[in-house]
Amino acid sequence: MFGLLRRRPGRNLSAAQLFVGSFALLILAGTVGFQTLPGLYTGEGLSWSDALFTATSAVCVTGLIVVDTATYFTIWGQAYILFLIQLGGLGMMTFTSLILLTLGLRLSLRQEKLTRSTTRVAPHLDSRLLTRHIVLFTFGIEAVGMVLLYVFWIPDLGVEGALWPSIFHSISAFCNAGFSTFTDSLMLSRDRPMILLVVMALIVLGGIGFLALEELYLQQKAKRGHRSFRTSLHTRIVLIATGLLLVSGWMMLTLFEWENTLRDMSLVDRLVNGLFMSVTPRTAGFNTIDYAEAANNTNFLTILLMSIGGSPGSTAGGLKTTTFALIGLLAWSKMRGFELTQVWGRTVPEETIQRSVGLFVVVFGTVTVAIFILTSSELEWIAHARAGGFLSFMFEAVSAFNTVGLSMGVTGDLSNTGHFTTILLMFVGRVGPLSFAAALVRRHAAVKAPLRFAYEDVAIG
Repeated sequence: MFGLLRRRPGRNLSAAQLFVGSFALLILAGTVGFQTLPGLYTGEGLSWSDALFTATSAVCVTGLIVVDTATYFTIWGQAYILFLIQLGGLGMMTFTSLILLTLGLRLSLRQEKLTRSTTRVAPHLDSRLLTRHIVLFTFGIEAVGMVLLYVFWIPDLGVEGALWPSIFHSISAFCNAGFSTFTDSLMLSRDRPMILLVVMALIVLGGIGFLALEELYLQQKAKRGHRSFRTSLHTRIVLIATGLLLVSGWMMLTLFEWENTLRDMSLVDRLVNGLFMSVTPRTAGFNTIDYAEAANNTNFLTILLMSIGGSPGSTAGGLKTTTFALIGLLAWSKMRGFELTQVWGRTVPEETIQRSVGLFVVVFGTVTVAIFILTSSELEWIAHARAGGFLSFMFEAVSAFNTVGLSMGVTGDLSNTGHFTTILLMFVGRVGPLSFAAALVRRHAAVKAPLRFAYEDVAIG
């Protein structure tokens, strides 16, 4: 059975095609499941287009919805969504690799390339051990989060009523999915700081990346054994960039909404909800305020935070914290007249810098085209969006591409054009635009250019 994963039918697939294809197949299977499995709905079932949208949103851990998850689905329907979230959050290739390793089977070269892609920045890590730890970290953190949420929700929901929401939200939060079993997401818990703090911890842990989690684990293990352990430059950049973004976002968003959506809260609740507003754009998608009522500067800052997203090798989407940090370091180095990008006594390879800049250009171009399509096809279609105008569709496109799930209230009213544009954005954003482009390119041997043309400069700036 498991030998099929390494047999001839996929021998001509590149690593990128295998990675992108696993998500496409999971979305297809999820869509078919929504149409064929019994007992998923409280009433009428989803149409094929809505089923595709919901499956894509779940697998790509986005959280945008066209129907209310709390009322449209039975507990079995919600469990099916949660199953897709868990598979999509970790990725089918992670589960496949774990099964093969557990059975003592050897990974194929393409699977080894995929599992090692996140450890090339930390060659001292064992990629096979990391694969096992990814699953252990995931289920362990989700279990702890579930217990804490269950305890804190018992006073509001009761002993039995708190169980399923605790399970659902713990997995959804760690996978940065943003799906909720409550109609208004977490707005009813906006005055429950402990619940919000647990959800925020799950979001951050899921968003910093498994490579950073592994190194932090090994660092603590080395300390207990009185041994030294040096964390990689990658992990240090991830932790510092994450901390700076969270704190700066917290200060500004709290200030922007202090006398607006936060005005009726106590001091503690204002501060906690302000922090939550800074954490959730890290591609989590939960909300404790109505973003349609938020100030324009709040929504625009949220767009910027959504664009950056989480960290590489995590359940989060976005441009990624390391890409954002490297572009900033590149600009700082050039302003100081340095030819190379250096940080903390290390020089970042020029190839990595070029990939970061290239990724930024591709992401910017993709989202810009999507915003243009949405504003052209939807602005007259959705009457209530005129209050938010252009910003509501910019918000929607950025949220979809960066797999966040926040919305200013236009998702359910999108036309077919808007639906399929959003579906494509979620898919490309989850697998990564560079992986998506690589999967479309026919694999062939690299050809060395027989000659190099003469240099000629071009004025910029």
